[in-house]
Amino acid sequence: MIRYSYTILYVKQVETTVEFYEKAFGFERKFCTPEGDYAELISGETTIAFASEALATSNLSKGFISASKERVFGIELGFVVANVEEAVAQVIAVGGALYEESQVKPWGQTVAYVTDCNGFLIELCTAMA
Repeated sequence: MIRYSYTILYVKQVETTVEFYEKAFGFERKFCTPEGDYAELISGETTIAFASEALATSNLSKGFISASKERVFGIELGFVVANVEEAVAQVIAVGGALYEESQVKPWGQTVAYVTDCNGFLIELCTAMA
């Protein structure tokens, strides 16, 4: 059986990013390397991890595209929250940015999009009924 275990985001500053996710979403640290170039958060069944761009460069000989605050990647992290507006406000309060205002979808789910301190896209949504 294959089990989806973690997502790693390549970031310029691992510690700054971990602090952002702790403050914005209340996640706790699971693991950090002594060098501070890799960290994991406890975020439910799937771990969110961060690796420094320097570490990513050492692992990926063909390179990669760095995150940018100008334009998001065609991928998102999705977080189910009890109150979308409160979650958006918390993200903005700790240095994230609103990307798309919240709206109620035809199926009844409330969804908003924010970006983290690196420019990664995050969907904040209510649970599906």
